[in-house]
Amino acid sequence: MRVKKIAIVASLVLAGLTAGTVRASEQDQAIKVNFSQAVQIPGHVLPAGTYYFVIMNTNDRQMVQITDEDRTRTIAIVHTISRQRWQGGATEFTLAEGQGIEPAAVIAWFYPGRATGHEFVYPAQEEKQLAMAKKDTQISGD
Repeated sequence: MRVKKIAIVASLVLAGLTAGTVRASEQDQAIKVNFSQAVQIPGHVLPAGTYYFVIMNTNDRQMVQITDEDRTRTIAIVHTISRQRWQGGATEFTLAEGQGIEPAAVIAWFYPGRATGHEFVYPAQEEKQLAMAKKDTQISGD
């Protein structure tokens, strides 16, 4: 019964995720994403809504800035590590199902056409829990 409930919750979250790219600058990989339900990122919970994920202009290119829909307020700046997929494709987000009442956690995202994406770095204890959680990937056509 619990497994079925988790699968239904994950499906609802993923069904409501839509992503579209912002082509103003491929260099910052700005991407607009809409979550139909709350999701976790390291240190924050993003309520349902529209956000921009943008690579910050730093030397190591491993910092992601998450802003509100109109890009006037920074919600979080999150450290990432590189994550590979077989080949470039559409926009892709990987989510881990939340434990109990917690929202699903954003594990990684890929900018369209890129084989290297961005995996969020969570604290060690959360990382262990997320490693055991069921994951699902949402792919959005552009």
